[in-house]
Parts: sequence; structure tokens; C-alpha cells
Amino acid sequence: MSIRDWPAAERPREKLLAQGAAVLSDAELLAIFLRTGVAGRSAVDLARQLLGEFGSLRGLLEADLAAFSAHLGLGPAKFAQLQAVLEMARRHLAERLRRDSALESPQAVRDYLKARLRHEPHEVFACLFLDSKHRVLAFEVLFQGTVDGASVYPRQVVKRALAHNAAALILTHNHPSGVAEPSQADRVLTQRLKDALALVDVRVIDHFIVGDGEPLSMAERGWM
Repeated sequence: MSIRDWPAAERPREKLLAQGAAVLSDAELLAIFLRTGVAGRSAVDLARQLLGEFGSLRGLLEADLAAFSAHLGLGPAKFAQLQAVLEMARRHLAERLRRDSALESPQAVRDYLKARLRHEPHEVFACLFLDSKHRVLAFEVLFQGTVDGASVYPRQVVKRALAHNAAALILTHNHPSGVAEPSQADRVLTQRLKDALALVDVRVIDHFIVGDGEPLSMAERGWM
């Protein structure tokens, strides 16, 4: 049965307009993105099949072009559309973060860092540079490594902080394993960076580790 033959309250698009996007399942949201199904399958049926093949919505969103296009109902055009949607979401989160003090919007910081780093297949180290009122000046990825770790050089972090005339910053890196618990090496690195940045009067506010769930705050653990 075509989705057009479903009761209006059960159609994903009408349901979204009436009740909001949050009430829709992953398959219903994906069906709206797909717009149409394929022969013998509605858009919702196709969406459920794709979620099963990719393992999850996240698996689909993070697939590369080759893997994405190898599936029924998908291709380069859909891939381009999806990448545009994801980038718009990241930019929206960045704009939201720039409006307020990072310290007054801890959830905005977490949401932005998840959007930027959680999909990375290898370890990435980055900084959110802040002004004296803790508003975001810039976000920069400074180092990239393998799944086992990244080499982070304090001198380079200090150099970029001075280039942005930052008064403070937030450190962040991802754990591709999905486990956000900091290692002893993470704690040692954090202290090295704090010491180096203190020499140029730049305060390290926090160090967030991004895994599968909510980013872990080292400051909230009392390790800053």
C-alpha cells in the first residue's frame, strides 16, 4: 500500500507537521528524507530495510559515498543531499553556541562537539577558543591521529590560542571506540596543556571526551 493511501495521522510528513519531528521513529524520519520508495516498498518500508542493512541511523549517516550508494534507493544525489543536511545541522549548532557564553550553555557545547567529532573514524584533537566572556571565537581541529591516539604538541595549541587572542579555551577529542572514559594519558596531556597555556595567561576551562553517549567533562569529574 502506498503511503498516500494511509490515514493522514499515520503518514510521516503529516505526523511531523501535526506533532513535531521528535515523535517520529528513525524509519519515519528517514522516509521523509527519501521521499519515495521503490517498486513494492513504500518509503517507510525502504527506510526500515536500510536501517537494518546499515545497523542504525547513525551507521547510515556516517557511511561514505561508496557504501551509501551501494544500497537500493540511494545514490550520489541522495548522498549529497544528506551531507548538506548534516552540515546545516552542524552550522546551526555553531551559531547557537556563538550566541551565549560557553559556560552558560554547557549542553550547547556538548551538542556541538558531538556533531563535529562523534562520526570521526580516527582520533581527532580540537579546541574551542573563547574570549574573556567565554564566548566562542573559533573551533579548530589541531591534530589527527589513528584510532590509538593523537600526538598533541602544546606549543601548537599555545600558538593557535595566541593567534585567536583567546582568553580561555575548551579542549576536546574523540574516542573512536565509543568509550568516553579518559585514559591516564588523557589526564597527563590535559595537565601539560594547562601548564603551557598558563604561561600566556590562557585558561583551560574543560576537556571534553566525545564517545557514543554524552561527551564526558573532565572538569565535572574534578580533574581540571
